Amino acid sequence: MRPPVSGPRDAQVTIIGGGAVGAAVAYFLARDGWQDIQLLERRGLCEETSSQAAGLVGQARPTIERARLTMAAADLYRRFEQETGYPVDYRECGAIRLALSETSLRELRQIADTAAITGLPVEFLTTRRLRELCPVLERTDSVRGALWSPTDGYLQPNSLVSAYTSAAREMGVSIATRSQVTGIGIERGAVRAVSTRDGDYQTEQVVIAAGPWSAAIARLAGLELPAVPVLHEYFVTEPVPGWHPDLPCLRIPEVHVYARGEGNRVLCGGFENRGTSIDPREVAISSPLAARPDWDVLAGFAGSLSAFVPGLASAGVSSTFQGWPAFTPDGRFIVGPVSAIRGLALAAGCNAHGVSGSAGLAMHLVESLRPDPSPYVRSLSPDRFVPRTWSWEDARRQARAVYETYYPMPAAPARP
Repeated sequence: MRPPVSGPRDAQVTIIGGGAVGAAVAYFLARDGWQDIQLLERRGLCEETSSQAAGLVGQARPTIERARLTMAAADLYRRFEQETGYPVDYRECGAIRLALSETSLRELRQIADTAAITGLPVEFLTTRRLRELCPVLERTDSVRGALWSPTDGYLQPNSLVSAYTSAAREMGVSIATRSQVTGIGIERGAVRAVSTRDGDYQTEQVVIAAGPWSAAIARLAGLELPAVPVLHEYFVTEPVPGWHPDLPCLRIPEVHVYARGEGNRVLCGGFENRGTSIDPREVAISSPLAARPDWDVLAGFAGSLSAFVPGLASAGVSSTFQGWPAFTPDGRFIVGPVSAIRGLALAAGCNAHGVSGSAGLAMHLVESLRPDPSPYVRSLSPDRFVPRTWSWEDARRQARAVYETYYPMPAAPARP
């Protein structure tokens, strides 16, 4: 076992990106028996997009594949401290999803059907039980249905990344922060090296897990991939009476908002129907992605939630968060090896699942590197975008639409 070191080095495997997905990939590759792994992060661990995530872990999903991914992730979060000694701080407070119309109620029933297939416990709530579980929900006259998922919860991104990397280090993974990757060396169709500002280092396998910078890093290897950064915002209030960290997470898809307790404060965000994106070609590998709060968007979220939680209306805002999760034109992750370049793989285009689903995404990446991955994992391959037969304008528009319809009306689940 090679001891961890503090700077970049020659390594069999090099992971680029020190957020939740990169850290999860490091942990799962090491757990799967891969040796001589290093992780390179241009800043500090969990200092970029992952740090801006709300951390909700929702397992009640409209599709079987997404439900299984988040169920696998939640299962790992529950067991992680017992198995490794490092706490993830997953709070299993449950989650409630509201329907305000018959159409939305049909959606809840379809999600419940998916849960029955995957084995996820869910329950439709009476109005009385809804108020017992979530007493801050004072106005429920417009609620046509409520679906309760008792094993859902949330976590803090920094705790998650710290747990992954601490456990990975114990298995011999080395982690180098302040190490900007500036090049990927390709010879005869295979990865041979990575370059940083400190020099060139031999490596046989590169995994790009750099969030909204993944497309920029892929360009270093001559690839064009439509992982489009889309702005996602939320805010945290000053203390609000009745709110505490064990309240259920709340989702109201028809008004595009979610909320949870953050201590005795309210964390509230959503997915507005006019998203803001960045052309990936304009994102440089060294450029920060920052944004000022869009108070019109945040006020819209607050107004939507206040219709059900009147106490929010008088609460001041203590902080705002702006992240740039990468979305794809087809709404599927970009996970797996690139056929055209031996030794290059991606775990990117996470469509706002990068923190909550990081464990599942890393499991998919590990599976994709085995001889016979499942049809679903193969469907996530970067090869679907290589060579480029798509236009950047269409890709950006379609990726933004995936964000804007994050709370979709799903089709009935197909049984496997």
